[in-house]
Amino acid sequence: MSDDQTNPVPEPEPKSVVPSHDPLAAALGNASLIGVGYLMLGRLRLAVAATLVSAVLVAFLVWGSRSVWAEVVVLLWWLALVGHAWFLAGGRGQGAVQRDQRLVALAVTVPVLLAVGILRFDAARIERTVTEARQGGDCTRALTALDRVSFGHRVADAPLTVRGERSAEACQRLRTAEEKLDTGLTGDTDGLKAGFDGLASVLAELPGHEKMVDTTLERFFGGLPTRDPCQTVAVTDWLRQRQPTNNALDRSAEVVARTAPAALVGCADNLMAASNWEAARTRYQQLLDQYPGQELNARAVEGVKRAGLAIELANVRRLLEGPTSTRPEYCTKPAPYSAAAPYTRGRTNRALFYGDEEYTRKLPAAWRATDVTAAVLVVCVSEKEYGTTVRTCPYENKISSRFPTYVAFRKIAIPVQAYELRTGKLVVNAKVEISGSSCPRVLTYTRYTGLIDIGPPSEVYVTASDANVRSAFRSLISRG
Repeated sequence: MSDDQTNPVPEPEPKSVVPSHDPLAAALGNASLIGVGYLMLGRLRLAVAATLVSAVLVAFLVWGSRSVWAEVVVLLWWLALVGHAWFLAGGRGQGAVQRDQRLVALAVTVPVLLAVGILRFDAARIERTVTEARQGGDCTRALTALDRVSFGHRVADAPLTVRGERSAEACQRLRTAEEKLDTGLTGDTDGLKAGFDGLASVLAELPGHEKMVDTTLERFFGGLPTRDPCQTVAVTDWLRQRQPTNNALDRSAEVVARTAPAALVGCADNLMAASNWEAARTRYQQLLDQYPGQELNARAVEGVKRAGLAIELANVRRLLEGPTSTRPEYCTKPAPYSAAAPYTRGRTNRALFYGDEEYTRKLPAAWRATDVTAAVLVVCVSEKEYGTTVRTCPYENKISSRFPTYVAFRKIAIPVQAYELRTGKLVVNAKVEISGSSCPRVLTYTRYTGLIDIGPPSEVYVTASDANVRSAFRSLISRG
């Protein structure tokens, strides 16, 4: 072997490169949704981008869609971040175990995931409470539970806020409707309409809150009847006229049938006490027309009769207004008072006298009524006229004593129209003639000052006594 031949220098074996990134740590870091895994990998841009996208998705979940599919999108994004960091770090085959990185990743991610878990668990409890309250018709309990919902709950369980807000809206509408219905209990039909419209909107637009609507209805129905029966009638009248809607609101028909009859009678009685006869009769008659067969119908029948008589009496009193010395409107527009006694033969038919009182004031008190309720007749008296000639006698003529003046003594004729008060019918239309004494020895007459006395007048009235007056009117009062 020659000295020129040199031995080859062996090449050093290459050193193995130990991976510096832990796939599990990177995946755990990205599980926080803020790109911590990317930071561990030295991918700052990816970390910033991931954080921004996560923020947008969470904002969309909280203030945007707030639906299950939006949560699914966030979950898919979360899985994508975890998987992407895993693969960037080398995955199962090339990664190395870096305890420090794993501890950092856990320190960031575990609190996030734990907070989300706790908030979702608490959100589930809130939702369970709200569901129970909704099923029990308890708005107060539901709203109390919903007051506990925080921003964290909205992030951890966004769909909960949608369901909660629907219940909160339903309760708010129901509270407003209840306020309107409370106003309606005073007889305010506008309040009743607004209240029922509010209940109907909850049933139509917010399904699942039917029991809460039932609770509100029960409170309203519990306020019936009110202390004032006429207010109750106003409410039941409106409910009765309400068009059926084929839902829970139609239960009002049962309440009306149970409440209205007694309210109608009570209202009518109050109106009678207040002398509002027309309105009282209308309410009594309403009971008979709308609720036949009721136990209160006999009372209503009697009420219609009493109200009718009161109306007639009030009308007759109005027509007879004014002093008895004048002829009232009744004399030209007679009206009936059905409670009066009939004009009967052979009995004393007491009368109310109006018009000229010169002779009627001389009639016995037993013949005269002091009030409509005690009268049988209304007698309208006109001014007296000359009646039948009884006797003609001569008297001295002041101008010529040879030629006496013959004076005719005539009965006192009084035109009368007598109306039967019970029917308002004219039963007597005649002239009552009053007899009396005639041809006195000395005839007294009136001579007007400044005129020549030419003697007595050619006709004069007889001199009637009280007995003559009674005798003339007896046939009218006793119906001869």
